[in-house]
Amino acid sequence: MLRLRFLSRLVSVSSRLGPQATLTTPPLASVMRPGHPGIRGLARSMWLLCSSASGRRPLGSSHLLNGVSCGCGALHTEGDKAFAQFLIDEIKEEKKIQKSSSLPKVSGGWEIGLNGTEAKLVRKVDGEKVTVSFNINNSIPPTMEEEPQEGQKGSENEPEIISTPNFVVEVTKLLNNQSLVFDCHYPEDEIGRGDEDDSDIFAIREVSFQPTGEDSWKETSYTLNTDSLDWALYDHLMDFLADRGVDNTFADELVELSTALEHQEYIKFLENLNSFIKC
Repeated sequence: MLRLRFLSRLVSVSSRLGPQATLTTPPLASVMRPGHPGIRGLARSMWLLCSSASGRRPLGSSHLLNGVSCGCGALHTEGDKAFAQFLIDEIKEEKKIQKSSSLPKVSGGWEIGLNGTEAKLVRKVDGEKVTVSFNINNSIPPTMEEEPQEGQKGSENEPEIISTPNFVVEVTKLLNNQSLVFDCHYPEDEIGRGDEDDSDIFAIREVSFQPTGEDSWKETSYTLNTDSLDWALYDHLMDFLADRGVDNTFADELVELSTALEHQEYIKFLENLNSFIKC
């Protein structure tokens, strides 16, 4: 995976800088998580380490102001130049592994609306409107890396980066002004309710009646928590969602959509960061 290849390159650079570049870091397994800030954060820490080892001084020092300013009036240092080149290489590699420049579709007649990291899917059926909302931020679950076996390359042991966001399902009866709202998530541990093939890949955390169109839940509305709920009632709630198109197939497709959107936004972030660094 690309992000680990850059990590390897940065570690190699650090080792050539000598003992003054020593940095105490957490165990590798605790930070090598797909898409988690551990990997991206470690790469950032290693870059800063390399910069300081090559003689970079604290931000308050006048020795930092050895760069030159361009027409934009901003400061440009050798560190900025190296950072920009790193980002260019990173963007190229990320685009190579991008499956498609367009987002995957969700079957079942869902209309998709995007607003930055937020996504909304809407489906109307028989006097009801079903709205599913989610945000890709913090949607990549932490995954502990396993040590590669002898004779096995590290890249062969890397898990795929996937985005499993929490999502909210809002079922609105078009003739009244209330909605039944479900707070759903993807459990870290698969807990089936029956045979393995029939187990649900998502779960309901809370259910509440809310005024239609509200952006946030009203604290004065009773919220049903499913932790101690009777399984028969819980199964009926899951069936209620499935009858409206929110089932395992939908949940699988939502993961594909969220994963593609997260990767797309990550590339945009790198491009914006590169533009900011270069001026």
